Amino acid sequence: MDFTKAIEDNLHNHLFISNYDRESFKDVDLCLGIDEAGRGPVLGPMVYGALFCPIEKEKQLKEIKCADSKSLSEKDRESIFEKINVENKLCGFAVKSLSPNIISTGMLGRVKYNLNELSHDTAISLIDVLCNQEKLNITHVYLDTVGDPHKYELKLSKHFPKLKIKVAKKADSLYPCVSAASICAKVTRDTLLKNWIFTEDCANRVYGSGYPGDPLTKKFLDCNLDNIFGFVKLVRFSWSTAGLKVKKSCVAVKWPDAFDENDDGDDEIIDCTEENDQGGRKEAKKSKPKQSKLANAVANDKNNKSILNFFQKPQKRSLASTNAGCDILSGFLSSRKLKLCKNF
Repeated sequence: MDFTKAIEDNLHNHLFISNYDRESFKDVDLCLGIDEAGRGPVLGPMVYGALFCPIEKEKQLKEIKCADSKSLSEKDRESIFEKINVENKLCGFAVKSLSPNIISTGMLGRVKYNLNELSHDTAISLIDVLCNQEKLNITHVYLDTVGDPHKYELKLSKHFPKLKIKVAKKADSLYPCVSAASICAKVTRDTLLKNWIFTEDCANRVYGSGYPGDPLTKKFLDCNLDNIFGFVKLVRFSWSTAGLKVKKSCVAVKWPDAFDENDDGDDEIIDCTEENDQGGRKEAKKSKPKQSKLANAVANDKNNKSILNFFQKPQKRSLASTNAGCDILSGFLSSRKLKLCKNF
């Protein structure tokens, strides 16, 4: 399978579907196995694999030595992956790569999107694509658990009530289709990681497996940390391994919740490094924080402490309240020589 698109554009998620023989799966009851690779590493993408085959032929996956990808050598995984691609009348698969940049942005966003939710949504999207887009007659789905198996199974059953779904711990060692899916996911992740294209200048481009305990990964993180811009995009900066290094070595920036419309913005970035924090702590206690003008302008929405919150919080609003918020935002943008498009 050609992963060039994901290699050249490593900032976004990508979906790949194998070139399976469609006639071989027409009007045949299929089982689907889903598993992931790269959940724990601090570097590179996480990849989900979904492999389907006729229920009556699932045992044939064992004949091509499909097993839990973690129990196989890299050479064996690549060999089996080639066989899976060749045996396109026996099985087909889809893999979805999740960019480390998107993973971390979601986890640290204003509205948190944790790894479990991301994993659940990715599995749901793969089932949806294969059942509804590819029109495959999938009747049984097997997954390795993410979080509580029972709750995960109920969640999936609500989305796909017609499917028989089984979520189990160590499913990759229990069900051949899940074992095969884990191999597809692992080989895809390894390929994307090995061929990672850096858009930044890196002092060291040897990064090992990407796991936090790998000495090469540790050295890569230490060598490629900028004290202003942080890490390169290969790094999942939401991981505690990366976060602790940023907190220790980088210059902290504090962004105020709302801007004064008469402020020129020059003093909006505050140096909060530990060495400066000690001396400035007493002065900070004496000075009173500025009152947000947005709170006075939007009197009916006292819970909004910033312009962003005003537009992002899903609340029912009066027309007068909404217009007041738009006027304040328009004034804020105008003071910075920007324009507000009201056609939304």
